[in-house]
Amino acid sequence: MSLKKATFIIVLILLIDQISKFYIKTHFVLGEEIRVFDWFRILFVENEGMAWGAKIPGEYGKLFLTLFRIVAIAGIGYWLWDSVRKNLPSILIFCVALIFAGALGNIIDSVFYGIIFNDSHHQVATLFPEAGGYGTLFHGKVVDMLYFPLYGDTLPEWLPFWGGEYFTFFDPVFNIADSSISVGVILLLIFNKKAFPKKETVE
Repeated sequence: MSLKKATFIIVLILLIDQISKFYIKTHFVLGEEIRVFDWFRILFVENEGMAWGAKIPGEYGKLFLTLFRIVAIAGIGYWLWDSVRKNLPSILIFCVALIFAGALGNIIDSVFYGIIFNDSHHQVATLFPEAGGYGTLFHGKVVDMLYFPLYGDTLPEWLPFWGGEYFTFFDPVFNIADSSISVGVILLLIFNKKAFPKKETVE
């Protein structure tokens, strides 16, 4: 796969990701939900930290996380460029492009959203508000909205530890960028042998 095709994939995913986030941010109040189906809902949440809502504690935890993401995306970008340069398998380049696009999509939120949007608590956010954004550069929150509660019910009482508690599967709320990263990683695992073919040794 050429770098031109890989770039097209990245730009396409970024456009879909950012358009969906801009729409949610400027049309939904934080926590607002639309039930599309019983198993699929649009639910607006913001993620301040890493995957599954985890955070790095401390005053500079968020800044460190954002800077780490920037360094990581630079590494992924080099991996993509080097894979194209070496004419490695198309499935590898495709997967790396998906991972790069997803990581870059969430970095845009972390770097810029704090200064271009006001907060979404009890109000619909405004793009480029006169009073300024809800945060500073590198301190934005990642917008999530895709929620798939495929199963939800109270667990039986006889079950150890969690008996009697309400259980939801699948509980995380995510976005297009997260989906792109996940698909890229899953495809790499499935097509591992094609993506990383072993070099034949000459005896």
